[in-house]
Amino acid sequence: MDSIETTTWVIDWVWSLPLMLLTVIIHVFGLAFINDAAILILKDIPARRRFMYKFAVVMTISVLLMIVLHALEAVAWGLAYLAIGLFPTARVAMLYSLGAMTGFGAENLSLPEHWAMMGVLQSLGGLLLFGLTTAFMFAMIQAVWPVRTGTQTR
Repeated sequence: MDSIETTTWVIDWVWSLPLMLLTVIIHVFGLAFINDAAILILKDIPARRRFMYKFAVVMTISVLLMIVLHALEAVAWGLAYLAIGLFPTARVAMLYSLGAMTGFGAENLSLPEHWAMMGVLQSLGGLLLFGLTTAFMFAMIQAVWPVRTGTQTR
């Protein structure tokens, strides 16, 4: 690898690592907020029938809030792409950002070759964020379900 390639590769990492850390921090704090609210709402429901209804509502709202978290994190990357000048409009930057974050891709959008690593790093960050979301949803269900269904073991 020549020095120009190394420099552009390093620049991608310099932009991407802080964004990855920022989005993970946003995500962890957001999930903690959602968790605290869900526990507060669900902890004092005596009847199982009312619990199931309230649990469904709380999970629905929690999932919507998790989607908002992912959208905010995609916005952070999209704003970085705009700041660097990689896309002409916020809409295009956001479309690329969401595509990179989910691994879905975005039609015919791509970064210039010397910024390509940044898109891959956003995708790596997206995997981490979706993994955190999945683990959180599982943990939330595990924490609440046994207590309310009477299958809790001590």
